[in-house]
Amino acid sequence: MSPAEAGRDLTDPRAVASGADPEAGLKEPLFENLEIPERLGPVTVRVDDHKIKRFAFTQDDHHPWHLHSSPFEGRRIGHAALLGNDLVQLFTTVYAASRVVGLHTEEQVWFDSPAFLDEAVTLDGTYTQAYERRGQGYVVMEATATGHDGRSVLRHRGVEILRTRPGDVAGRGSSAPAPGARRVTGEVPAGAPAFDPAAPRPGQVLAPLAKTITTEQAAVFSRAGEYVRNIHNDLGLARAAGLRVPIVQGQQQFGVLAELLTRAAGAPFFTGGWMRVKFLTTVDVHEPIEAGGVVTAVGDGKAEFEIWVRRADGRLSAAGWASAPLTTTDE
Repeated sequence: MSPAEAGRDLTDPRAVASGADPEAGLKEPLFENLEIPERLGPVTVRVDDHKIKRFAFTQDDHHPWHLHSSPFEGRRIGHAALLGNDLVQLFTTVYAASRVVGLHTEEQVWFDSPAFLDEAVTLDGTYTQAYERRGQGYVVMEATATGHDGRSVLRHRGVEILRTRPGDVAGRGSSAPAPGARRVTGEVPAGAPAFDPAAPRPGQVLAPLAKTITTEQAAVFSRAGEYVRNIHNDLGLARAAGLRVPIVQGQQQFGVLAELLTRAAGAPFFTGGWMRVKFLTTVDVHEPIEAGGVVTAVGDGKAEFEIWVRRADGRLSAAGWASAPLTTTDE
């Protein structure tokens, strides 16, 4: 999302050069400043070639569906999680982005249809709930991404600690199960069969996806090009927050898991997929990670999965649940 499309141009170099505060008039991101419910947006973003290629760079995901043609009438489509961070960043239409030092603790997305190249998509959100737990202030956002023709592209529900010292709370996350699901451990029995989308069975394992998010990738993902400074793109702010180096945004890990499901489930994931992910501990830039998953159930025309991201030290940095239809849903 460009704040310019929300009526506020944070990317204009002339405003920065003149010394004008690009965040003037925005609220201080403090828990006590929340208003529930609080409208965020709407804004319109265009899924242009630059946006797709920028996301491909940040995720190191150059799948041909995004850069050349897809099963959807041969048209180029955005990555499944392309608009996820735009939805998370809706809060910056009301709150000063560069003064936020918080943590994304949970992300849930329903994938209803792909976003096509050059499509204008409207993003709209609301802070629906705020609560305190273990001395931290949490806020819940519900948001939607709607295509130019009125169809749903994504539905989002995210949970954030609005302001904290990430170094003090990193590792406190819980992988407590979603309703009806078991706790995610990331453990896979030796010799477990590989996932077969044509004949899915419980116990089948998704092909692991290894990534290393670099400083440059994390910075671009976290809006360095829009003159936004945060713990993901600025070493000084990361150190002030109790971190050794900048950390990978939770939403960027979510994008890795969405790629995992895209490669496993294919086109149907874009027209009925679902993911719910909890962020358990931080990932440093340049720290190797590996996304994985296992089929837990098959029925009612869909496969269900446990999914996770594992750090190089063996700890899970993210864990959750997902599902994908076995056939593409007609629009």
